[in-house]
Amino acid sequence: MKDMFCFQCQQTAHNTGCDGKVGVCGKKADTAVYQDELIGALIALANAAENGSSTEKTDMLILKGLFTTITNVNFNNVTIKQLTEEIHIERNRINSQKFDDYDMKKLWNDHEDIRSLKSLILFGIKGMAAYAYHAQALGKTDSEVTSFFYKALRAIGSENDPEKLLGLVLETGNVNLKCMALLDAANTDAYGDPVPTEVPLTIEKGPFIVVSGHDLHDMKLLLEQTKDKGVNIYTHSEMLPAHGYPKLKAYPQLKGNFGTGWQNQQTEFHNIPAPILFTTNCIMPVRQSYCDRVFTTSIVSYPELVHIGDDKDFTPVIEKAIECGGYDEDREMTGMNGGHTVTTGFAHNAVLSNAEKIISLVKEGRIKHFFLIGGCDGASPSRSYYSDFARLTPPDSLILTLACGKYRINDMDLGTIDGIPRILDCGQCNDAYSAIKIALALAEAFDCGVNDLPLTLVLSWYEQKAVCILLTLLSLGIKNIYLGPTLPAFVSKGVLDVLVDKFQLTPISTPEEDIKRILG
Repeated sequence: MKDMFCFQCQQTAHNTGCDGKVGVCGKKADTAVYQDELIGALIALANAAENGSSTEKTDMLILKGLFTTITNVNFNNVTIKQLTEEIHIERNRINSQKFDDYDMKKLWNDHEDIRSLKSLILFGIKGMAAYAYHAQALGKTDSEVTSFFYKALRAIGSENDPEKLLGLVLETGNVNLKCMALLDAANTDAYGDPVPTEVPLTIEKGPFIVVSGHDLHDMKLLLEQTKDKGVNIYTHSEMLPAHGYPKLKAYPQLKGNFGTGWQNQQTEFHNIPAPILFTTNCIMPVRQSYCDRVFTTSIVSYPELVHIGDDKDFTPVIEKAIECGGYDEDREMTGMNGGHTVTTGFAHNAVLSNAEKIISLVKEGRIKHFFLIGGCDGASPSRSYYSDFARLTPPDSLILTLACGKYRINDMDLGTIDGIPRILDCGQCNDAYSAIKIALALAEAFDCGVNDLPLTLVLSWYEQKAVCILLTLLSLGIKNIYLGPTLPAFVSKGVLDVLVDKFQLTPISTPEEDIKRILG
């Protein structure tokens, strides 16, 4: 087995890099090597496309290739190698000139600052590719976003000027803002503007399917196919915000949410009497007690699991639900803090419809601070920081939350301020766009910059979609972001010094110390 090198996720070994036979995420060394080879093939494809005849197929292979290498998406050597071969065929089709695949070892062995800047770009476009892929599934594309993937890949393979690379890091964030806006428009055009919705955590008796991941398009197709089948649908992890979309919540079989954050799935899925459908990343190595009930679709791939192909015929999943039968009686589950329901749907439209009231409460002194506490979740015990921080926030503050990090706090009862819940769930990680729109709207209302607002961003990160969101925030000039639970291993001291100096990026310490520093 080939040894690996991978440091793209937060829980990488020793916060330096996974370099043995298996990564912390469960990815084996040969799989990591094949993923590196796939990225090397994408860089060659981008070079070939510069003066070649690229098509929509070329664009889609770029998205699929980047998305495939995100943490916890693909553990299957066979499908990774098949995709790499597709990329080779497309490279040769669009340009007869010979383009060799880029050797990723050149990047991993480069000067630490160059490696750091290129890693920020690479991991950023991996995350952005996921958002673009979801938007494309709903018929939304943007030529500027698409072109940038090619530009970034070419730079990763050839650019060595630190200043140019730093500029490209911030450009990655700027383009990702356009990409998130594109996906937001795609989702709201297709399913309506999210509305605040209370979601039960109780699983009703009878057959059911658990749907995990981010792909609302797959959720919609499954809901259509389960009409009048006597099979209920439950969201899991990042699929929770589906409950807030009017055209999805209209399906009576969409019942509630199963479990908590993605990192708890191996325990929560133990002996589950129902199938689980993974639509995007966050699949963990599958355990024996439920492996015969796990299905994948879209980009997700895992050895020996049944994969639902491009025809999106979910009949095998539905038949498995009926075969398993579900629970014999209602099963009451709870959130990570013992709550029995969670509320979602506070996207930008829902929050800004109450903007006048919120602004009035700020002027009256009844809301004195806003916190954004959200991002990725993970298994590290240090992530309890975020739930502890939320409990310490004063009662005259509002908390915006999003992404799977919300499971640390979304079942807390922190009360309300004049009827407005103190915890407002903005949605999935891509719904960071909602939080940005809310912040910009508040800044406009108070005639100040975002950095002048009584607003603090306290972010948790795990994988590459969080990286591109951080780059977006930096590209907007937002300062004093608190980041944890650790700083990225791929950010060198030299690059970190630049980010601290330019943006006052701050590593988290303890909840007590950080609250004191923020509120004075």
